[in-house]
Amino acid sequence: MNIKSLLLGSAAALAVVSGAQAADAIVAAEPEPVEYVRVCDAFGTGYFYIPGTETCLKISGYVRTELQWSSRDRGPGVDDFDWNARTRAKVNFEAKNDSELGTIGSYIAVRTWAEGDYDGGSLEIDEAYITVGGFKVGYMYNYWDNDLSGETDDLGSNRLNSIGYEYATDAFKVGAFVDELTKTYSETYDFYGDNDNVGVEAQIAATFGVVTGELLGSYDFAAENGAVRAKLLADVGPGTLGLAAIYSTGANAYYDLAEWTVAAQYEAKLTDKISLTPGFQYWWNYGLVSADEFDGDNDAWKAGVTLDYKLAQGLTTKVSVQYFDEDKADSDGAWEGFVRLQRSF
Repeated sequence: MNIKSLLLGSAAALAVVSGAQAADAIVAAEPEPVEYVRVCDAFGTGYFYIPGTETCLKISGYVRTELQWSSRDRGPGVDDFDWNARTRAKVNFEAKNDSELGTIGSYIAVRTWAEGDYDGGSLEIDEAYITVGGFKVGYMYNYWDNDLSGETDDLGSNRLNSIGYEYATDAFKVGAFVDELTKTYSETYDFYGDNDNVGVEAQIAATFGVVTGELLGSYDFAAENGAVRAKLLADVGPGTLGLAAIYSTGANAYYDLAEWTVAAQYEAKLTDKISLTPGFQYWWNYGLVSADEFDGDNDAWKAGVTLDYKLAQGLTTKVSVQYFDEDKADSDGAWEGFVRLQRSF
């Protein structure tokens, strides 16, 4: 083999190696497919799939700002008037997916508000709970937080840790819950220093044509008292008539403002955008004089009207004017109300 042949062979070998390396250098990896957000219509409007999962998520909430005012007549020449501007923000997160146990859901709502000398504050948990089919556990508003649609009545409201089950069809619901109780409704008496007291509540509701009825009963084991509420809603004419009645045996976490109360309202839908709701409530034996006895010499009543106006999609305003009076008060009653603007999404 002469020098010329050796050089030619070496050049050929280098060309083969270089060609192989060049071929390797231009091979590009396949791009990963992009998964865009997909609409989830299995649980209603507003849900979308969390990318990479079969879980559907819905985000909603509102920003609400209002101007509140109150005026109490304390006798000739004495009239206390006060006003307060307030803003609230709330965001809700709902997640759901199907499973062998049924639909699994979770709900988280956080909110904050600004009023007076507000310095930024902090977020609070409004609600946070888990659902599996009809089973529900967590921190939530209970059955008592379901009053008539106006701003006049006070029919109870609790937000507490609870566990229970509800069976529901299109026209029938029945449910029962065990609650952790931490205070009486009117906060007149305190039975809950150890924060380990228990109450139970159960409700049955049914719809018959244009009429819906509810019967709710609750018992507070720490206070050894309870309350019962009946409510009726009926579509009448251009609106909805609402009636409610409550009986309470004494101080308890569910309702103890009075021994008896009745409330009525009519939500008139004047147009597609405007609703006008006059309401009235009367309390017999208003206020507690002991843990098991109401004030038999004191009654109270409240009357008012609320106007709701839909300015545009997602933008509403509400105006409320109310008057409250009780027998034993040292005045002729009190006026209160607010003007509210709310953007919901």
